[in-house]
Amino acid sequence: MTVYVHSVSMTKFGNNENASLKDLMLTASREALDEARDLKIDAVFVGNYMGGSLANQEILGAIVANDLGLGPIPTAKLEGACASGGIALRQGILGILSGEYESVLVVGVEKMKHAPTATVTQFINSAMDQTTNERYAGLTFPGFFGVVANRYFHETGANKSHLAKLALKNRENALQNPLAQFQKPATLEEIMNARMITDPLGLFDCSPITDGAAAVVLSRKPSDIKIAASAQASGPTMMQDAIDLLSLPAIRISGQQAYEKAGVGPEDIDVVEIHDCFSMTEMLAIEELGFFPKLEGWLAIEQGKTRVNGEKPVNTSGGLLSRGHPIGATGVAQFYQLVLQLRGNAPNQLEKRPRLALAQNLGGTGSYSVVHILERV
Repeated sequence: MTVYVHSVSMTKFGNNENASLKDLMLTASREALDEARDLKIDAVFVGNYMGGSLANQEILGAIVANDLGLGPIPTAKLEGACASGGIALRQGILGILSGEYESVLVVGVEKMKHAPTATVTQFINSAMDQTTNERYAGLTFPGFFGVVANRYFHETGANKSHLAKLALKNRENALQNPLAQFQKPATLEEIMNARMITDPLGLFDCSPITDGAAAVVLSRKPSDIKIAASAQASGPTMMQDAIDLLSLPAIRISGQQAYEKAGVGPEDIDVVEIHDCFSMTEMLAIEELGFFPKLEGWLAIEQGKTRVNGEKPVNTSGGLLSRGHPIGATGVAQFYQLVLQLRGNAPNQLEKRPRLALAQNLGGTGSYSVVHILERV
């Protein structure tokens, strides 16, 4: 059995101060359903991380089914930190492959901008193991990837300018994306001299706090885009458990599984959306997914190989760094950009229309990774 993508939708990412969590979720869902109007939805899967803690709202799946008149169908919310959206997509795909459902709606959503930064940071940190001495030592996500960046610099010829070039590439891509959070140009000098968050990661190296939602309708009925592979893996939940600080095994394993299922290799992928929660994360991911040799991702950045016109375009949407990162919506939003690329009408559309696209969604400091490969048919 094959699963096909029938429709995608996405709200504007950024500060949606006049829209509630529910408003964002229903807006994206409604638009996806309108495009796939001939399909009867059998189940709803919602990717969300902080609806209960930040918006005091749960039962999100039931709200979608009730408010959009989908009937008494089964619904569920999936939580996997920043990989919540990717995991929700995977559960929708597995539900169809099992034969239980013919068509499903998957929506990812997060409402974050209304809360103080300290509050958001506190809840985001719950995606780290709270029982360890790392928590009591004050380790945060920027702190984790800052340590990784310093180690990467030590092991390679890379330096802060390579992270800045990566962040600049994603900002330039976002300028062409009308739904991206950041649409103001930046210069390499501005990025290099931006306010330090944790050495060596500055403001532009860290993904922002964002409101937004994205939705996808999947079905076993044929369409122009199919799911060639869906894979998920878990990894260490603590820095002290990492065998190699410059490796995120969950990304590598989920990528290898996806390539095997699709019967392709990294050299066959035409366009990529990667979970760049930090610039350093994208650097590691392009190596773990096999696009570039280990410890040589920085050379690919230096040579412009991941730019829109490069040999392996990465994050043509602007990525999390500049398109924005509404946590539960991020994995679904990656689908939105890649489906548009495969259809030939994306922001930063590739000159040669792609056939194979890969989405990689990360949770925690490598605790979860979900990889999907989409194919134009």
